[in-house]
Amino acid sequence: MPITVKIQRFNPERDPQPRWEEYRVQADPADKILDVLHAIKWYQDGTLTMRRSCGHGVCGSDAMRINGVNRLACKVLVRDVGNRVVIEPLKGFPVVKDLVVDLDRFFAAYRAVKPYLITKTPDPPKERSQSLRERERFDDTTKCILCAACTTACPSFWANPDYIGPAAIVNAHRFIFDSRDEGAEERLAALNTHDGVWRCRTIFNCQDACPRGIEIPKAIAEVKQTLLRRTFRFSRPAKDIS
Repeated sequence: MPITVKIQRFNPERDPQPRWEEYRVQADPADKILDVLHAIKWYQDGTLTMRRSCGHGVCGSDAMRINGVNRLACKVLVRDVGNRVVIEPLKGFPVVKDLVVDLDRFFAAYRAVKPYLITKTPDPPKERSQSLRERERFDDTTKCILCAACTTACPSFWANPDYIGPAAIVNAHRFIFDSRDEGAEERLAALNTHDGVWRCRTIFNCQDACPRGIEIPKAIAEVKQTLLRRTFRFSRPAKDIS
């Protein structure tokens, strides 16, 4: 089937501002949008620039706006979008070129929540064991592939680029609720700030944008609840603390 693909283009070496270009492509309904972009780049316009790697929804590198919604190009099929497709870079980050955005701030927020196991007690003779129930507690937030689709779909992030964003909170959640970890207080301190978890307005754009189906608003709510419980406990008079 013939489809028309309208792509937002931007080359900082020659363009004063973004522009639009249209391409006609012959595609199968079962083709991925990534296949369509490959057809354009390989056979029509080699200057088209985008990120992509695995092509199977695992690496998260080909996140972009497809018909106004954040999606992975390798997971959206032609039959799902019809014969006219509009493709743009993710919102909220500077455009490096065409569909490639600068993710430095995104990964800085990710690093700020210390997304790794922190332990302070001596290492046990064997591995740090964990029950199936304990593992299930944070299983959902282990699925994040750092595609930035959730963060760049968030109006709170558009309004305030210093907001740490849902992806960072999800990755903090993954360790805050890990029974083996001993660094929860450090992560909660990083989130309990003006631009931290309280910037979330529970708009649910992040939920729709996540290609892995992570329950992001739920994870953010659990982090907020944990912070509130800690604040309440430590703010009461000592004689009332149980």
